[in-house]
Amino acid sequence: MPFSSVYPHYVNKVERKGRTVDELHEVLRWLTGFSEKQLQHFIDSEDDLTRFFAKAHIHENASLITGSICGVKIQEIEDPLMLNIRYMDKLVDELAKGRPMEKILRTGK
Repeated sequence: MPFSSVYPHYVNKVERKGRTVDELHEVLRWLTGFSEKQLQHFIDSEDDLTRFFAKAHIHENASLITGSICGVKIQEIEDPLMLNIRYMDKLVDELAKGRPMEKILRTGK
């Protein structure tokens, strides 16, 4: 599945809840290590999620993302690609739910 087909759903989700595209991008950049230019490439391309995450440098604190998404506990997911997708889903959910950015980004501040 192309990242570009998932991205509009993320935008709609966060904007409906009063968050911004800039905040969404901040979260996505934190998780993936992408620059804004690299992120925009995936938004504009047909590269799938496998390629998206193959190019990403997942943040060292991503393992602090816990809880359930779609009824599955994140910490029990063994497939690396699915784990990264669920990390991304969980972060977008937290953003949409109004969680403070410093908690979403696991900065400890």
